[in-house]
Order: sequence, then C-alpha cells, then structure tokens
Amino acid sequence: MIDAILKYFPDLSPVQISQFEKLATSFPKWNTKINLVSRKDIDEFQERHLLHSLAIFKAMKFAPKSRILDVGTGGGLPGLPLAILMPDVEFILCDSVGKKIMVVNELISELGLKNAKGIQARACDITGEFDFVISRAVSRLSKFIPWVENKIGKRNINAWPNGILYLKGGDLIDELNEINYPSEIIPIPQWFTEEFFETKAVVYVTL
Repeated sequence: MIDAILKYFPDLSPVQISQFEKLATSFPKWNTKINLVSRKDIDEFQERHLLHSLAIFKAMKFAPKSRILDVGTGGGLPGLPLAILMPDVEFILCDSVGKKIMVVNELISELGLKNAKGIQARACDITGEFDFVISRAVSRLSKFIPWVENKIGKRNINAWPNGILYLKGGDLIDELNEINYPSEIIPIPQWFTEEFFETKAVVYVTL
C-alpha cells in the first residue's frame, strides 16, 4: 500500500505504517472535495507528496521536543508525514484557508496524531517560538523569510542552527542571491532516486 515510503523507510513501526496507509487513502478522498493539491498528480500522491515531504527528515531529523512550524501547509504537507515519522516532535501546521485547516485537523484526528495541530492563520499572526520553519515552495524566499524570521527561537537543540527547511525545485541560485541569510541547497536525489526528484532540493536557511 505504501511501497514508495517503505522503500526508503523500512523500519517504520506498525503504528506508523498504519498512519501512512490511512493518510495515503484519506488525503486523495478529501482532495476530490477540496482542492488541496493538483488533481493531475494525485495518482502519484505517495511519491510526489508524501515522499517529497519526507525529504526534510532526510535533511534534518529533528531532536525530541523540537517545535516546528509548517507554513502554508494546505492539506497538511509536509507537516503530517513528518509528524508521523517523528512522534516526539511538535508540529504546528498553519494555513490561511479555513477549509484546508479543517481537513488537516480531520486527518490529525483520524491518524491519532498527538503531536500535530492545524491552525487557520497567516504565518505572521502565529505566536510562539519555533526551532525550525518548514514549507513547500509557498513563495520566493525573499518574500517568505520576512513572514517567519521573528518566529525562530534562540535555543539550539538540533544538529544545525535554527532556521528554515524549504522544499523547492529548479534553479535556485538567483533566488538565494536575493536573501541576506546563510543558505545551502541540499539535493534530494542523494536520497530518492525517482525521476520526479531530479531537480528537487531542500533549501536550508539559517536564521
């Protein structure tokens, strides 16, 4: 059922396998009612959405008790797959569209996740401090960073300094030249070999 995920994450617990199977089944059903992701590639949901989200885990396995903010989560990506994989990490998933956050919280309930919560809000209106902000290509980083740069806490409990982990594709050099923070492009094909990931990367920005 979730072969694309088990190929790269063979050590999932029975609970995690069940949660991924439920997510892989329920998300496409919700997508027929509310447009969460492009309907053109929903048949490739596991690879293009779940596995893509999990590239962030490959880049950074968050330390226990980390607080992570998923901005522009839509129907819960990349936050929900990561919350399944890291049950000892807290995830706040925000989106300004109420219908999408309703789906996120329905999925959280269905999956039995205790470490995730959906909030209808713009990123700039979220309160609290976070160790990392994650997102899937909501906008150019020069626009995105001002929304979240004051959300990053000062404690450092992870292997890398706090900041942003951003899923992006294509040529990123010009975009990174627009920002004034240290950044790094981490190619996803080093972990996942499918053709879809050839031009995909996790962009790490230190804040």
